[in-house]
Amino acid sequence: MAEKFSTVPLIPAAPGMPLMSRGAVENAKFSWDDPAQRNPAILLIVLTLLTIYAYWETLVVTSVAWEQDLYSHGYVVPFMALGIMWVRRKAFESVPALERWIGLAILVVSQAARVLYASQYDVAPIDRLSFVGSLFGLFLLVGGWHLIKWAGPAVVFLVFMFPLPSRVEQTLLASLQRMAAAASTVVLQTIGVAAFRDGNVIEIPGIEALEVAEACSGMRMLTIFCAMSVAMVFFIDRPWWDKLVILLSAVPIALIANISRITLTGLLFLATPGNEYVHAWIHDLAGYFMMFIGLGILWLEMQILGRLSVPEEEGHLAPADMLTGRGRGVVPSR
Repeated sequence: MAEKFSTVPLIPAAPGMPLMSRGAVENAKFSWDDPAQRNPAILLIVLTLLTIYAYWETLVVTSVAWEQDLYSHGYVVPFMALGIMWVRRKAFESVPALERWIGLAILVVSQAARVLYASQYDVAPIDRLSFVGSLFGLFLLVGGWHLIKWAGPAVVFLVFMFPLPSRVEQTLLASLQRMAAAASTVVLQTIGVAAFRDGNVIEIPGIEALEVAEACSGMRMLTIFCAMSVAMVFFIDRPWWDKLVILLSAVPIALIANISRITLTGLLFLATPGNEYVHAWIHDLAGYFMMFIGLGILWLEMQILGRLSVPEEEGHLAPADMLTGRGRGVVPSR
């Protein structure tokens, strides 16, 4: 009877251990019963908790910024980071000594930046970034690059829970205000509304002026949508080019959503002239509606990408040498 051949490649194991297939290695899962998995997990948890304790004052000060509308998403960022880590989780592997030394070096540099510069000169942004750098170094120290590959994105994602440096924040706010006011005026003029702009104020005859204040600049939408887009690329199972498009489109979508909100507000004000109560209600409602506009655009983008990118189906074709059993790394099975 003709022999059948298995196409599962074999991976050399340690002396005295049976051969393991590549699929078995890739599908290895974490288990508390395995000391090789349990010990590094406990060490990582303990070191992470110690780092959080060391930065507790910094984190408490950061949480004060979360009371502002601009950074209200900060509360959910740590939970989203844990979600990313959970979805991408893999088993621990052995770590070369060189990778541990690199992790220790990153940890030392992060702490040096905090102690020698951030603390001495009261530079809050450096202090906050050193927290992320310290966690990154700890993860590399405990689990090597293998751990960084699946847990590193969650660590870096923690950057979104910190407020922007004040200088960067004010520069962005001013730029976004001008851009939102100018673009909204152009859109209103394009659809036939006699609008004109005076700085950050949009004048429309017959109604009170629309002032694009800091709260209407779209900064909050921009920060939330960027964080959400980054998290999405780690959750969705799409080709890398689809994920890149999602990342690059986060800023334009946030700007389009804010411009749409300002334009819609102006049109509704024009439809209900002189009613201040209704105008206040419209202004507040439009602010909440902006997120739905952004999510709708993102959903449409995902639908388009889903039709442009067709995933390859595996298992239909195989090289001739694998079918005949002459390929490398195949073993006969009966």
